[in-house]
Amino acid sequence: MKHLLLLLACAVCVAGCGLAGTAATGATGAAAEAQQAQQAKQIEDRAQQQAQDAVKLDAARREQAEKDAQ
Repeated sequence: MKHLLLLLACAVCVAGCGLAGTAATGATGAAAEAQQAQQAKQIEDRAQQQAQDAVKLDAARREQAEKDAQ
């Protein structure tokens, strides 16, 4: 009977450790995903800014070309 209780106690401890590890891994994974999402947003914002800058530069060059043509 004592052996059965000891075995049961060990099984519960091991199961609890695995569960805590899984929870910690899940939290770490969620934090990593949040960081990746933030980085993706920054990259997207930078790309949009670069596209806007390119449009402005193109417009300025066209305007200058029209002035030079006159």
